[in-house]
Amino acid sequence: MAKKEKFSYFDAFESQVDVALEEVEVLIDCIEDFKTDKLESILEKAHEIEHRGDHLNHIILTNVSTDFITPIERGDIIELAQDLDSITDMIEGTIQRFYMFNVESVRPQAMEFAQIIRKSLKALRKAMGTFREFKKVKKIRAMVEDVNQFEEQADAMYLKTIRDLYTDESADAVTLDVWARLFNHLEGTVDACETAADTMATIMLKNV
Repeated sequence: MAKKEKFSYFDAFESQVDVALEEVEVLIDCIEDFKTDKLESILEKAHEIEHRGDHLNHIILTNVSTDFITPIERGDIIELAQDLDSITDMIEGTIQRFYMFNVESVRPQAMEFAQIIRKSLKALRKAMGTFREFKKVKKIRAMVEDVNQFEEQADAMYLKTIRDLYTDESADAVTLDVWARLFNHLEGTVDACETAADTMATIMLKNV
């Protein structure tokens, strides 16, 4: 009987971030050339990517439930996999909200948030590439801190963006409600990137 090939959780984590990066590019393209009649096809593309993310998460959970030995604690693997999967889910959620809320035009701050999400994910991907090498704790910690800095930028931008929204005399009540929800979701996506980075940092400290 052929020996089962050892599953690489670290490769799988990297793939999860890659999927999230694919998803944020779809979001950026959607905002950059926003057209309501294209939203359904963009949603299909976003959902296909999100489905691949779910499949990766499922593979990780299947292996962690059957492997006799894992490189880090099972609970840590599950937590990080779920954190990374939720980022892709949240990015798709923004595009879904454009469609559900019948958004007809996008505010420029939406692109600013999307670009911060992309920067956060790129920093997360860089850190993930070194994650398996726990002895490089200082290097990984510095990369994780990059993600934290982007989250702080997003917090500051969220504060200003919401104030600008509610002091815009041309905005009606429906527009205010829709964009307050959208900006909250976009800022929450940056938070999700930080959550994954913080989980990485905790795992790293437990394994050095």
